[in-house]
Amino acid sequence: MNTRRFARTAGWLALPCLIAAGLLAWYVTREPASPFEQEQATTFDPALVSRGEYVARLGDCVACHSLAGKAPFAGGLEMATPLGAIHATNITPDRDVGIGAYSLADFDRAVRQGVAPGGRRLYPAMPYPSYVKLSDDDVRALYAFFMKGVQPASEPNIPGAIPWPLNMRWPIALWNGVFAPTATYAAKTDQDALWNRGAYIVQGPGHCGSCHTPRGLAFNEKALDETGPPFLAGALLDGWYAPSLRQDHNTGLGRWSEPQIVQFLKTGRNQHAVVYGSMTEAFNNSTQFMTDDDLAAIARYLKSLPGDPQRDGAPWQYQAAATDARPGAHLYATRCASCHGPDGKGQPDWMPPLAGATSALAKEAASAINITLNGSQRIVAAGVPDAYRMPAFREQLSDQEIAQVLTYMRSTWGNTGGAVDAKDVNKLRGHTDPASSSPIILHMR
Repeated sequence: MNTRRFARTAGWLALPCLIAAGLLAWYVTREPASPFEQEQATTFDPALVSRGEYVARLGDCVACHSLAGKAPFAGGLEMATPLGAIHATNITPDRDVGIGAYSLADFDRAVRQGVAPGGRRLYPAMPYPSYVKLSDDDVRALYAFFMKGVQPASEPNIPGAIPWPLNMRWPIALWNGVFAPTATYAAKTDQDALWNRGAYIVQGPGHCGSCHTPRGLAFNEKALDETGPPFLAGALLDGWYAPSLRQDHNTGLGRWSEPQIVQFLKTGRNQHAVVYGSMTEAFNNSTQFMTDDDLAAIARYLKSLPGDPQRDGAPWQYQAAATDARPGAHLYATRCASCHGPDGKGQPDWMPPLAGATSALAKEAASAINITLNGSQRIVAAGVPDAYRMPAFREQLSDQEIAQVLTYMRSTWGNTGGAVDAKDVNKLRGHTDPASSSPIILHMR
């Protein structure tokens, strides 16, 4: 009797479990709907292709999908993730290893929802949580560019190094359901057109939050727009600290005017800073190609984001350095002062100041360590390579010496970043490489 009752109970329990399993299987393998399902793009107006090229510049697609010496957009870039390394894919119109066989709807699902044909989920290293905000018109133009403005390249895709079972992609669908938005950008009626354009670029194609917004335990961006205080508040990523883009006086853009933001994005430098680290690639292939109107829109939007004095600390003020016998002071005088000045004020707009620099005020010292170890990548503005580069000191200075000079720099002239430990220098020494003097510069057409 008990056996029959158990079997009957188990049968009733099995039914909802099977239904739940079926629904889960459907959910994680489905191809989401696209507004382009019935649209078959076969011919492309040259103006549409040109517009798509500009959208690709806004999105800095080349940064992840191209390698020096390889065809543009042929993929191959290795990207570290907490689970293992993955490689960017070939997104040229090659029909075998690229996206040449994608319909407009397929392309839309991959770009805005992170779903490849057949329901295969893309890792969120592809910034589809930001790209979802792209307008239909920009997606259509971007598709036209990749189909007709990019040369096919038969460069095979490199398999990822994430081991099984961590490489199963169906859980990404659940991650998307929790963390990835699904709507395109909607203009805020209480803001003007310039602000809305800036918000669209920063949140959408520019995907600025991918680097500058801190991540949660599930590696999700903690906020995706200005309604969340963590949005663009600064984050550690790949050995660099991407600073706050909010109005933080010390670690953000609080001391920058709108014209200075535009100058930085257009020329790669201003009186406060020079592009370096991952931002160099974004400048070389993206921001300098944006229209003046779009740069002004970005500046207007960023200047509207309030800072957080509690997180940022008391506003920095310059303090003249006293005579100092610390080893770091001597190292600075012999290794750094010729460019950055004995007073730390640099030679704007060419040699950036270290007095009041974000890297000298942020608690996270990764950027200061990284650029001292590995130097800076060459900046190419308006087709002209920069004659001034930060040299790499990894072969000239020990971990202890780098820690000493950075500790000096981060605790002088009013800087409050704090001491640097030689162990942290050693850790980055082993996980980073010297910056290349031959940056990836994409000449699209």
